[in-house]
Amino acid sequence: MERLLYINGIWKPADSHEWFEVDNPATEEVIARVARGDAVDIAQAVAAAKNAFDGWRWTAANARAEMLHEIAHLARAHFDELVSLLTEEEGKPRGENVEEMEWVATTFDYYAEMGRNVRGRVIPSNERSQLNLVIKEPYGVVGCIVPWNFPLLLLAWKIAPALAAGNTVVIKPSEMTPLATLRFVELCCAHLPAGVVNVVTGFADAGEALVQHPDVPVIAFTGSVATGQKIATLAAPMMKHLHLELGGKDAFVLGPDADLDSAVEAVAYAALINAGQVCTSSERVYVPDHLHDQFAGGVADFVRSLKLGAGQEPDTDIGPMIGASYRQKVAHHVEQARQAGAKVLTGGQIPARRGYFYEPAVLVNVNHAMPIMSEETFGPAIPIMRYESFEEAIRLVNDSKYGLGATLRSNDPKLVKRFFEEVKAGTIWINDPLTDNYAGPFGGMKMTGGGRELGEEGLLTFMETKHVHWDFADERKGWWYPYGRDEG
Repeated sequence: MERLLYINGIWKPADSHEWFEVDNPATEEVIARVARGDAVDIAQAVAAAKNAFDGWRWTAANARAEMLHEIAHLARAHFDELVSLLTEEEGKPRGENVEEMEWVATTFDYYAEMGRNVRGRVIPSNERSQLNLVIKEPYGVVGCIVPWNFPLLLLAWKIAPALAAGNTVVIKPSEMTPLATLRFVELCCAHLPAGVVNVVTGFADAGEALVQHPDVPVIAFTGSVATGQKIATLAAPMMKHLHLELGGKDAFVLGPDADLDSAVEAVAYAALINAGQVCTSSERVYVPDHLHDQFAGGVADFVRSLKLGAGQEPDTDIGPMIGASYRQKVAHHVEQARQAGAKVLTGGQIPARRGYFYEPAVLVNVNHAMPIMSEETFGPAIPIMRYESFEEAIRLVNDSKYGLGATLRSNDPKLVKRFFEEVKAGTIWINDPLTDNYAGPFGGMKMTGGGRELGEEGLLTFMETKHVHWDFADERKGWWYPYGRDEG
């Protein structure tokens, strides 16, 4: 299979005529060759998006809404094909990709309707002859740089509100998972005017060209802190609007009243979905001292029962990681912790099979001096640490440079209130980890970035604000020059 770039409504090879390969992480077999775009292709895509902007921004909101609803309709019509493609190139179990595609379709429906309503507001004026408006306007061309772990979900969270707001987009998908994005655009976006949606596949040089292009006022990026910092550095001289969702090191706290049986399964889900390759994965677990041993043993037993396998296999619980380097980072964190005194209760090994698999590790005797408790691991590892008081638990949760999300298992309202008021994180889950809400903004604090997706905030981030002061009275004002004029 060979896939081309999508620019101005046309599928075309890269200007360089270079290609790169995409493999299946469960088999390590090449499944496609994809055009390798560079700065020349980015420039062409931006020019197309800029040319399409005036037509798209003035398209009636109802007409834009219908076109976004059509994207959702087509996503559902091609649901199985897109799920299969996601599973093949990204690796996670099919059931998780079914959920991803459901979110993709509904996100377009959600922003289609919100785009009908949000234009601004009328504010009180100082004089009867005046009208004051606050207008929300699209920026222009939005550069969307999308990661590999949720290729279509995080694409939808960016382009659905960006398009609903009246912007046009240039998409740069991850070089590891470009296939579902290309097929999604081919199947679901062809009815949009040419140039409104463009896709340039490639590596970091293509992403950097998109960030630096003077005709791209907005960059929406999900990925690592290091890459986000580089984007911020490149964009700062041009005062671009940045929408950054960066790394996480989310905590999961068991309250002293937590039910252990349900908590075991909740932690396993929160830590291991998509093989732990989720920015909101629970990468630090804090347990009251009196529950620690029983809980840790229960988690280890439960994790041992989970099946590793290819995402296409119906009984797979945990699929492969995306690549060898990502797996090596997890293995390194686990080994560092082991050498520093941690105990691995189960897992922590690379199985003897094809694919980038890693046996989920459950660790105890960990502390914050270990990288596995302080740096983003982004893989299937569950380090469990004791705490003596709830005050200590909150302090440990906040002892991180990240602030994306945090989970508490408790039905004690006093503890719950303390937790969501005192923990510094963008999303607080009580008893139901990693659950999103279309109307609830998603994003983090501290080094995680500060951008917000979903909700009204997810739309407004792609709109800039203008204040209009309109006076209907065509007359001289008493406070104009010259000050010495006698108004009597």
